[in-house]
This record gives sequence, C-alpha cells and structure tokens, in this order.
Amino acid sequence: MTEQLSAGLELKHLEALLDSIRDATRARLSSEASIRGLAPAALVVGEGAGDVTYGIDLESEEVVTSWFEERARAGALSLFTEDMGWRHAGPTSGGWEELPGFDHGGPRIAIDPIDGTRPLLGDLRSAWTSIAVCPPGPGEPRASDVSVGLLGELPTSSTEAWRVIRAQRGHGATIQRQSSAPPERPQEQPLLADTDDRADYGVFSFFRFSPWQRPQIAAVEADFLARIEAAEGADLMHCYDDQYVCNVGQLVHLTLGAYRLIADLRGHIMEPGGESPVTSKPYDLAAALLVAREAGCVVTAPDGEALDFPLDAETPVSFIGWANEPTARRLAPHLKAALS
Repeated sequence: MTEQLSAGLELKHLEALLDSIRDATRARLSSEASIRGLAPAALVVGEGAGDVTYGIDLESEEVVTSWFEERARAGALSLFTEDMGWRHAGPTSGGWEELPGFDHGGPRIAIDPIDGTRPLLGDLRSAWTSIAVCPPGPGEPRASDVSVGLLGELPTSSTEAWRVIRAQRGHGATIQRQSSAPPERPQEQPLLADTDDRADYGVFSFFRFSPWQRPQIAAVEADFLARIEAAEGADLMHCYDDQYVCNVGQLVHLTLGAYRLIADLRGHIMEPGGESPVTSKPYDLAAALLVAREAGCVVTAPDGEALDFPLDAETPVSFIGWANEPTARRLAPHLKAALS
C-alpha cells in the first residue's frame, strides 16, 4: 500500500490515529467496567452532525481533533466526523488556520472513531474505527472517490488482540492481527473473499434495527429463505441470523466468509406514515465498502444497481452485501424476487 498519501500525510499517521483512539476507548471502558450499566460512558450527552453522542465518544472526538490540528500544520486537509461534520484547515507560518472549503489541494478524510458503540458499551462485541481517504477535489467526496480504507478493531475488555484492515483501490485488501504485547509485529496477510457459492452453512443477516420495521424486513427474509430452500436446496437449519449493530463489523464478517449475505433494507422499506427511517450512515460504510470490494465481495444497492453516495451526515444508505461474485449470481435473483 502506498505509504505517502499526500504532502504531510502518510499511512503511518493514520495508523497512529487508530492506535490513539483504541487506547483512549479501552482506557475509558476499563476505568468504568465495574459500573458498566450506569457508567457515564454509556450516557447520551448530545446529538452530533450524524448520530447520538455517548460519553465514550467524547474522548475519541478529542483525539481526532488533536490529530486534525497536528496534521493541518503539515499540510492542508478536510476532515469529516459524525460529531463535527466537515472541517477544513491548512498550515500557516506559525501553525494552522481554518480554510473555507475543499479546494485546497489536500486529501479529504472521513473518520468514524467508534462504529458499534452500543454493543461495545455492553461489552458484547467489538466496535471499529473507520478511516476513508479520498484524493484532493473541489467539493464533498463520494464513496466512489475513496482510495484508501483503514479499519481498526476496538475489542471488548476481555480481549487483548485486535485486527487492523487496510485496502487501496485497485490493489486489494490486507488484514493484520495485533495485540498489546506482541513478540514481534505480525505480518499483514491478504484479505480475500472465498469463492464458495453455497446457499446455507453461514449467516444470512437481514438487519432489523428499528422495531417498527422488523415485521416488514422479517417478511422479506422469510420469502427469500423459502425461495432458496425450494430452488437451491438450502438447509434452512443452517442459514443463521446475526444482528451486529455495526456496519463495519458486518462488512468485515462478509469479507471473512462468516456472513454470506448482509441486507440492510432500512432506507429501502419506508416506515409507517412515510417517516424517515434510522439508516446506515455514509461515514460508517465508506472505508469498509472499499475493503469489502477489494477483498472480492459484492456490495450493491437493494435493487442491484451500483452503490454510491456522498460522504455526509444525512444521506440514508441501504445496501446488499454478498460474500463473493458466485454467491451473488446464484442467490441475488431470489432476493430481488422477495423484494418485489
């Protein structure tokens, strides 16, 4: 992977940010572990540009802001976080200054410091830090502009190892397992989706976050499963379900082959009264989308068309992810029929 991303920004700077966010998050969780259910980390403290802000988010946002100000002294950049939205800054003779917009010749970076806050606060499952890097441009970038994706696992309190995943457009994806006291820095390994097109023995997850959407999404799921049982001979006792409240984690599971399908239909199926549903966020998906595609997974819009979106705080995103191209070819027609 290219080490130099732009003037003043290298991959090592982004990886140092991953480390700092993980250290701050683990320290906060460790200090409050004995009172986890009532801990300040789990309390809602505000509403950011893109989502609810929990107490645990405050430290990570401070880490990102400090990093942003440090990197702005070395070169111009734009940075998006769910708490602050887009910020633009660049160097001056004595430090750094805010800039009026994107047209400064530096990279455009979208960061979600903690995706998967809710399960992590319950010490149930890992959360992830997501960093999506786009090359310079005059305006707000889109998912199709992401050239580098970097994912860092935020493990539960009992786990002393974590994964770092990297992807560069056109150059594939890698995975590396790290720990708090490794004997030596482990080698990166290629992250490649399998080529099995099986119709069972895996997780087929229809994500059901909003209570009022669950009956509708469950009906689509039941229709899809009935179709692959009848047409593909799937053993439905071995078509498992999972509800990982973390888009990055979902797409990581897809690349690792545990998920054969992830269907997030929240924005595709309207809520009663036509209200806007709570959906996936662009900044949750941007880096993980590049990782999944570079690993060989297939991720599309629910109608099967290309998935692209602006990297902002408002655009609702729905998606379908398949473990690989053979699985998509075999099973996607059944999902399309169920959705119709």
